[in-house]
Amino acid sequence: MSDKFNEPTQRFPDDLITNPQDGLDAEEVAAISALPSGSALLVVKRGAADGSRFLLDIDLSKAGRHPNADVFLDDVTVSRKHAEFVREGHSFEVRDQASLNGTYLNGVRIDSAALSNGDEVQIGKFKLTFYSSPADKH
Repeated sequence: MSDKFNEPTQRFPDDLITNPQDGLDAEEVAAISALPSGSALLVVKRGAADGSRFLLDIDLSKAGRHPNADVFLDDVTVSRKHAEFVREGHSFEVRDQASLNGTYLNGVRIDSAALSNGDEVQIGKFKLTFYSSPADKH
């Protein structure tokens, strides 16, 4: 008689639970937890500004290499006016601004797209992870 308790557990893709906050340090988790309703946070995961955080708490946040950009990303792979993050209610959208190298959402080049918690936005060589306010989750 076989001992079923010694058999390895099989895992299937549907079994996996993903947490968009995996890989964050305690300070980043605290910053995300404290986000007020209607706001979001971009955390740089790759690029010269690795670890930098950008609060999205206005209706229009501009990203690019321009010194006055709300999300300032200083690298030649980033256009001066590269992309915009637009808030509509409690939702956010990213819009490319006819940049030379494009804007990517989860590895796919986009003109504009709605953002979800944990999405990865690539602007030039920078990869930023989008985190929405926990207060806005249904």
